[in-house]
Amino acid sequence: MKSYVPNQSASGKIAGLFVLNWDITERRQNAEELERAYQTLELRVQERTAQLQELNDQLIDEVEERRIVQERLLETKQEAERANLSKTKFLATISHDLLQPLNAAQLYLGSLQSHRMSPSARKLVSSLTHSLEDVESLITTLVEISKLDAGVVRADKQSFPVRELLDNIADDFTHAADGSRVDVRYVQSSAYVYTDSQLLARIIRNLMTNAIRYTSEGKILLGCRRCRDGVRIEVLDTGVGIPEDKKKEIFHEFKRLTNEHDHHHTQLGLGLAIVDKIATVLGHSVSVDSEPGKGSRFSVLVPYGNRETPVAPTVEALVSDGGVVLQGARVWVVDNDQNICDAMEGLLTRWGCEVTTAGSLQALQIGRDTVKDPVELLIVDYHLDTDLTGLNLAQMLNAQRMQPVPTVIVTANRSEELQYQARELGYMVLHKPVSPMRLKMTLIHMLSGDNHSSEFPKAASGMSHNR
Repeated sequence: MKSYVPNQSASGKIAGLFVLNWDITERRQNAEELERAYQTLELRVQERTAQLQELNDQLIDEVEERRIVQERLLETKQEAERANLSKTKFLATISHDLLQPLNAAQLYLGSLQSHRMSPSARKLVSSLTHSLEDVESLITTLVEISKLDAGVVRADKQSFPVRELLDNIADDFTHAADGSRVDVRYVQSSAYVYTDSQLLARIIRNLMTNAIRYTSEGKILLGCRRCRDGVRIEVLDTGVGIPEDKKKEIFHEFKRLTNEHDHHHTQLGLGLAIVDKIATVLGHSVSVDSEPGKGSRFSVLVPYGNRETPVAPTVEALVSDGGVVLQGARVWVVDNDQNICDAMEGLLTRWGCEVTTAGSLQALQIGRDTVKDPVELLIVDYHLDTDLTGLNLAQMLNAQRMQPVPTVIVTANRSEELQYQARELGYMVLHKPVSPMRLKMTLIHMLSGDNHSSEFPKAASGMSHNR
């Protein structure tokens, strides 16, 4: 039997067909796997796209919610700012009405104190003076804290010798401590500082008031320390001291260190709060170092100033011959409140002035020839009848004369805008209630020949004394 041997060429074809068939099958499988992988990938992409879209929608919703919240916050902030401004305007308005009779009372007291009286009567007058100062302090403090909260207080910084400011403050508080068991000491400094003198004076006065209030007996020292970054003005006392956990709290509003009552003055607990707020306006840092039972040291760091600023006359130089300067001085007073006119006339007359009072410019023109009659000083209230202000009246009167009359504007308006307007016109501003001493110093200053500045000598400048 013959064996059959496959033809080699035929077997090769079969093998080739097998390999080709296997290759096609494998490729088909690979293609199917790729198709499945593609479909799986596409499905994942769709799922991921849906997730991203969902996240994007959530993000858009969150952005919209944040936008709405921000708008509401902005509206709330604007409402709060409007409320603050409204409160400030309201307080300024009622403070004018409250300070008007208080101003008259201060002027009448000034006249009364120059009379001879028994010790018992003088004691009553002194008590009345303390009460009026108390009312003034409360009103001006409330208005001031409102203005600071509303952000309407602006710093007017200049270079000046720090001694001009501190000399007067030290003198005031030395007299305030007379008869007590507190020894107030002061170390002078020749340094120049760059700041707003009135706002800085308010800070130092509040720190000194605080030191006296919490030092029943011992010593208080006011002085300066030169540092690399500026002059550190310090108030040190040997009073009750401050616990560590109270050092920040004392700068909050309506916070007092103790419940001890000052028999002369009502306390609101706003003194150090005002210090903190004014320091923020000025950009100065205030620090406190204290130990209970041993005393405290409050300090404020003020930048150095230059020495090119001309030195203003000192208070001592102004008052040295004040009586002679006032004798025979012709003064015109314009105020639509007859009570103020009467009080001002009585006080100025006792100082030796020749006084003419009127309720309006027309009334003054009836009593005097406002164009030709000689006059050394014009004192005019800012708020007059109709829409006329004291600034307008002074401008109208001075425009008719060959030489303008040195002018003092008396007002309860403490805005920076009024200060600027008066300064531009060369007028001086006194804030109600006007203390007799402050008025007398102003008259002496202006009648001594320095009539081109709307500011009182810095040694006597500053905001209301809280003594």
